[in-house]
Amino acid sequence: MFTNQSVNLDVLRARAYNLRWATVSEDIIPLTAADPDFPVAEPIREALIRYTKDGYFSYGPAEGLSSFRESLAKRYFEKRGVDYDPSCIVAVDSAAAGIHLVCKTFLEKGDEAIIFDPVDFLFKYSIESIQAVAIPFATPQSNYPIDFSSLEMQISPRTKMICLCNPLNPTGKVFTKKELRQLALIAEKHNLIILSDEIWSDIVFKPHTYTSIASIDEAIKNRTIIVTGFSKSYGLASLRVGAIMAPTVDLYKKIYASSLHNSTISGCNVPGQIAATAAMDSCDQWLADFVTHLQEMRDNTTEKINGIPGLQCIAPEGCYVAWVDIRGTGLSSAEMQTLLMDKAKVSVVPGLSQWFGAGAEGYIRISFATSSHILNKALDQIHSTLTTQL
Repeated sequence: MFTNQSVNLDVLRARAYNLRWATVSEDIIPLTAADPDFPVAEPIREALIRYTKDGYFSYGPAEGLSSFRESLAKRYFEKRGVDYDPSCIVAVDSAAAGIHLVCKTFLEKGDEAIIFDPVDFLFKYSIESIQAVAIPFATPQSNYPIDFSSLEMQISPRTKMICLCNPLNPTGKVFTKKELRQLALIAEKHNLIILSDEIWSDIVFKPHTYTSIASIDEAIKNRTIIVTGFSKSYGLASLRVGAIMAPTVDLYKKIYASSLHNSTISGCNVPGQIAATAAMDSCDQWLADFVTHLQEMRDNTTEKINGIPGLQCIAPEGCYVAWVDIRGTGLSSAEMQTLLMDKAKVSVVPGLSQWFGAGAEGYIRISFATSSHILNKALDQIHSTLTTQL
């Protein structure tokens, strides 16, 4: 399923946007946006065919299909040990939209929210879009301890929320239960909402295990709002489907009222929910095989990157992106991106502050959610270029 023969480059070059195959020339290999190069699992395709064959695309429930909400609640109870009521889940048109909606619901102008640094730009963008303030907290990779006392010092009377991305994009850090408990105690002490982005929670590499912060205890769960999606685990990016899971009826009602779903101004498309439900109900083996393949690609990427003078890479514990330290080359992130694009014919994501925060400078991000053939070719071209150009 995850061989080079499974990757249809003709289709990808026509459909894979967001810095990927459809946006670069045919001589470029894009290891950019975190989106798999593989087609989706067969049960997802079959579910969509069954749904579409009757030819009706009517409005669905504003809060989301009951089957979708029930499958997600069941999955979280069985896989994460967290008991969320399906009636307190709202379907949204992506995890990104979910993050924005939670910020819109619980933050006001001038409020502050703690975000990690580096982290995906969507937290900062969502916070600032409603004129609140994102407060970055420098977060090390997995081999180094987190200074929670420094994090707590950044909390002010205006702080209303802590934004957690676990596993952490772009570094691939998977937070331990001990770390999550320390973070949770701070949130309790200062009466903060925890916004937990768990879109990457299926992509965790052995021997590491995933813990949802909401599973720590009931008190933590009651202040944790989970946002998740299905693009990373199942390749459903274009179907624009995600969910917000609220721990209480009161919090759910606030989120739902803020969503404007009941007005039809916004909402989650029904085919996306059909596909996501099939993924959760029928694709566990496909997902397990995907993660096994990704772990092999991670190990290969880490070994080859660490064999290039001037580059260093700590093997990510989760996510299918490698966070590569390029500071030994003397080049900036933007300069490295340009060099690799022009000479190696490989597109990567530079560690620019507008994408990942100030702590990202001196790094590049490489996605390895592709076949071994494509990945090896790209890494070999990177190695050849950097050993001759630097």
